[in-house]
Amino acid sequence: MNRFAALIDALAFMPSRNGKIRLLVDHFAHTPDPDRGWALAALTGTLVFAEAKPAAIRRLAATRVDAELFAWSYDYVGDLAETVALIWPGGPEHGAGDPAAAPGLDEVVTALQGARRADVMELVEGWLDRLDASGRYALLKLITGALRVGVSARLAKTALAAWSGVALHDVEEVWHAVTPPYGTLFAWLDGRAGRPDAGTGAGFRPLMLATAAEEGDAASFDPGDWCAEWKWDGIRVQLAARGAERRIYSRTGDDVSAVFPDVTDHMSFDAVLDGELLVVRDGTVAPFNDLQQRLNRKTVTAAMLRAYPAFVRLYDILFEGAEDLRPLPFVARRARLEHWYEAVRPRRMDLSPLVPFAGPEDLAALRDGAREAGIEGLMLKRRDSPYVAGRPRGPWFKWKRGALTVDAVLMYAQRGHGKRSSFYSDFTFGVWRGEELVPVGKAYFGFTDAELVELDRWVRAHTVRRFGPVREVAPGLVLEVAFDSVNRSTRHKSGVAMRFPRVHRIRWDKPPGEADRLETVESLVDR
Repeated sequence: MNRFAALIDALAFMPSRNGKIRLLVDHFAHTPDPDRGWALAALTGTLVFAEAKPAAIRRLAATRVDAELFAWSYDYVGDLAETVALIWPGGPEHGAGDPAAAPGLDEVVTALQGARRADVMELVEGWLDRLDASGRYALLKLITGALRVGVSARLAKTALAAWSGVALHDVEEVWHAVTPPYGTLFAWLDGRAGRPDAGTGAGFRPLMLATAAEEGDAASFDPGDWCAEWKWDGIRVQLAARGAERRIYSRTGDDVSAVFPDVTDHMSFDAVLDGELLVVRDGTVAPFNDLQQRLNRKTVTAAMLRAYPAFVRLYDILFEGAEDLRPLPFVARRARLEHWYEAVRPRRMDLSPLVPFAGPEDLAALRDGAREAGIEGLMLKRRDSPYVAGRPRGPWFKWKRGALTVDAVLMYAQRGHGKRSSFYSDFTFGVWRGEELVPVGKAYFGFTDAELVELDRWVRAHTVRRFGPVREVAPGLVLEVAFDSVNRSTRHKSGVAMRFPRVHRIRWDKPPGEADRLETVESLVDR
């Protein structure tokens, strides 16, 4: 556990991407199995302890620390794990600070995975007594799944590739076939065993991703060199089918097949396809909010299948049978996709149409009209581009429609996490419904570090009520909020919710009474 705690501390304070990779490479090289596998699982978000809830940890802390002192400490620190780690009254009588007394990472994970709900907090209490402050912090971050040390799953896989010398795309291809603590993965990367996905016919192949186009890029999109297609507002997926195996993978390689039987039921083919998962009714693409009803569910009911029918709009073909088509130029793969589709005609799928354009001005007009058509924007792909894993800059661009904006009033603020744990950086904002402010969204980015300091100071000076780590503020500050779209939602009292909201400007100059009204936001629903 001490080795894991040292890694978490080092990653949290390492600002550079390459520095984080070096730390991970060192950890993988010098940490034995299964501890390095459990660390990898924690960093990639595949280690979940359902019974170790933050509320239970707060109740546990209340049994050892004065409740008022804990509440004030939590308000000041802003992070539950850090607060408990610092205030917990462990001492030498329990072995705290003695490396020999600290539990091992494998001991912690194995015990929690086999524990009854009633016993979980008893285990946690014993470990907190035996660990020092750094170890307690790492333990609590581990079991609550809130590491937030600037390491994404892809960065962790990049570090595995750097450590082992195995290509990143190969690491990503086998990811679907390995599970924590990743013994077979490390055996392969160490050269002690073969690929863990050997014999799996419907495996994942890393997706090719596009970079965002800037306004100046449009002038270079000559129709002789580029193809355009619509950017549909769903989630990117890969369909892989061979024999009896039928798999749907997310863009990160997670197998989501079980949640979309209405698609897998029609995958009686031998191919690997790239496309966009949507909800489609009578040929019309539904808003993204409808697709969200199907996402992140362990099971899906018959009623949900009827109400939110899944559909895949196909972009590309990577394999046809055993033939790898990825080295072919895009136009050749597109021709193969069209031929394949005509021959197979799979249900609940169609082809994303290519969009003809005469030149940059025509392309800009198409992009500007995307919102009225309920489309997210345009994709631009070089005609000669092979299908390359990752996000190479140059062959593919995404040119999204312009953002919508409203002026909203700051209502609540919450402490951030990691480097922001000392600042109020998560902001809930609302608009006027009559004389009442009703929330329409929450944002935690879009402002500079200097503006964050000013916002934090304003929140502290204008707090009217507290709810744990959340502060309600007097209606005095207007934020110009940019967002992609608005959907009907029961999540907010307003009945609407913004998609991808971010703070565009802080309107220090604008009186809160001049902020927008709910009717204005409602007029933008599904646009």
